[in-house]
Amino acid sequence: MNYLSTRKNGTNNEEKVSFKEAVINGLTKNSGLYFPENIPSLPTSFFENIENIEDHQIAFEVLKPFVKESLNDEQLKQIIAETLNFSIPVVKVEDNIFSLELYHGATQAFKDVGARFMSRCLSHFYSKNDSEDTTNQNVTILVATSGDTGSAVANGFFDVKGIDVKILFPKGKVSPYQEFQMTTLGKNIQAIEVEGTFDDCQKLVKEAFNDIELREKVTLSSANSINVARLLPQMLYYFLAYKQLKKQDNLGNKKLVVSVPSGNLGNISAGLIAKKTGLPIVRFIAAHNANDTFYNYLQTGKYQQKSSVQTFSNAMDVGNPSNFERIEYLYNKDLEATKKDISAFTVDDNATIKEIADCFEKNKYLLDPHGAVGKLALHNSLQENEIGLFLETAHPQKFSEIIQKAIPNYESEKVDLSNAKKLFIENNYDKLVEIILR
Repeated sequence: MNYLSTRKNGTNNEEKVSFKEAVINGLTKNSGLYFPENIPSLPTSFFENIENIEDHQIAFEVLKPFVKESLNDEQLKQIIAETLNFSIPVVKVEDNIFSLELYHGATQAFKDVGARFMSRCLSHFYSKNDSEDTTNQNVTILVATSGDTGSAVANGFFDVKGIDVKILFPKGKVSPYQEFQMTTLGKNIQAIEVEGTFDDCQKLVKEAFNDIELREKVTLSSANSINVARLLPQMLYYFLAYKQLKKQDNLGNKKLVVSVPSGNLGNISAGLIAKKTGLPIVRFIAAHNANDTFYNYLQTGKYQQKSSVQTFSNAMDVGNPSNFERIEYLYNKDLEATKKDISAFTVDDNATIKEIADCFEKNKYLLDPHGAVGKLALHNSLQENEIGLFLETAHPQKFSEIIQKAIPNYESEKVDLSNAKKLFIENNYDKLVEIILR
């Protein structure tokens, strides 16, 4: 499997690299994102029998075509075993609507399949035991986060030998729990608070990847969904959810619709790739807060990035989503083809709070702000012949101050930031370079 740039050079796409090279490089030479040269189809029998296949075997069958030249079968199986070692349950919320809970494990130890998979891949590729063209120097993981990615990356890479992690997050725009998860681990994890928005953080990261002089001094790699090793394993969420719904006999003759709380469009991009392999999801809903860049694109056919605005669902506060390039590439810039597989919906903060309160009162199910956006978008879009699944991406505890706006008597655990360690920079690239080179 080769990986190409989402930014074509004229009629040709000249850069072709292996999975390993794509993971290590992060971004392509022309500042695009890597995308598989082709998306292999899985046999119909795989989906017909999926409820009888063990989770690790599902992961192996799904991921093998994408990594097979870079990881042999045993290496891939080992990485999957180290990655997929916690539950990702489907929970019924109300008639025809289910939640896929991605946050299981302790609330302070954020677990993320993509971050774990990527950390294990990079650790393997840079291991001295890997005799095939390895670089035995440390690699610096540079990542921008609007909240949850930082938590996932920090825990996924914590104490991994040979890897230093630098996480940029916008000042005053992450929850106390999210900040706790990024700033209290220490060791190889360094949190950098930036005066600005997530888009500013993301711009600084991309500037570093395009800095040839810097990359001659430091081996850089990315860890949010711009990196294929973070993106591709997120496909597994949808396969494992489909397995559970099928095994529980919840699908019947109805079609499956999935609503994804969306900011940088990574998770939904992975879902669309899963659909292209044959996974029976009839359509996706990109559930947005007030940051509606992709929603407007689907309405008008014109992509116009915006400055992000702060909302209660802060991990989705993205005005210029990187993975738009992948969606555009996947559908060859065909708007009508894109709209057949994906629609979009926007939910403001007032509606988010109301949905949290209503769902708790009616269903005794506690949503976090991101899940509330996903559920409401699904509820308002679901048709009679469909079953709906929304992604509950974060534990409500991480957003206790917001939950209390909806449920005043909600008791939350206090977050102690007294031991937090972070650096602070203005929105200044030279200051970031100084930190990277220390």
